[in-house]
Amino acid sequence: MREKALVAIGRHALLIALGIMVMAPFAFVALTAFMTNEQALTSNLWPTSWHPENFAQVFEKAPLLRFIANTVMYAGLGTLFMLLSSVPAAYALARMQWKGRQLTFVTVLCVMMLPPQVTIVPIYLLWTNAGLVGTIWPLVLPMLLGDAFSIFLLRQFLVTIPVEYTDAARVDGCSEWQVLRKVVLPMARPAVAAAAMFQFFYCWNDYYGPLVYTNHVQENWTLSLGLATFRNLYQVQWNLVMAATLVVLVPVLVVFFLAQKAFVQGVTMTGVKG
Repeated sequence: MREKALVAIGRHALLIALGIMVMAPFAFVALTAFMTNEQALTSNLWPTSWHPENFAQVFEKAPLLRFIANTVMYAGLGTLFMLLSSVPAAYALARMQWKGRQLTFVTVLCVMMLPPQVTIVPIYLLWTNAGLVGTIWPLVLPMLLGDAFSIFLLRQFLVTIPVEYTDAARVDGCSEWQVLRKVVLPMARPAVAAAAMFQFFYCWNDYYGPLVYTNHVQENWTLSLGLATFRNLYQVQWNLVMAATLVVLVPVLVVFFLAQKAFVQGVTMTGVKG
């Protein structure tokens, strides 16, 4: 039995080493969050005494509940608006025949590779003239126009669905909207779930967008921006910084593990068919 365990460890030594490398930072953050400020960042990596009250102090020193509400609103609405706009766009590029379809798809690919810093100045001026700078709406409303990466991801999955299904639905008298809603979407749930999770994680972790649009209005900050400022204000209290970091990490980890099966299935089933 012992020999079998040693053989299994030897066969999976590389994976075990990589797993330890990935989990070590999370363990360091979690352990430091329960330490005293004097012990944090010392050579003693295990708490000499446990202090769960650090999390209460975090919420007292910074309006994290407000930051959490803003982040949930940003991530939730951003994901919803992305799906409402990107799913029909991906369907049109994958299953409908129309003039300029390939050129439009190439344009989507070009937009996907375009850094956001290139267009930030004219877009910022646009939202300034609309009077929305200082709120999260400049981060959410653009999702109603679609997301290039999500359109690409969904389109690559939709082209793998057999044409016979959609043709049969059209023969039965379904419109394109009915084909999408009743035939394509039920079959594309894994890809939709993967695109939704990608968008949710991006919005949850986004720092650049909130920094540009809400930097001067603290009540509209998200967790990423609030955490960075918290670290600057209380940089010597590393136990509180790690506690705040853990508060930011836990919701994302919970969402990922709850939807892990759909996420992995959506990514693996997304093809690269042209």
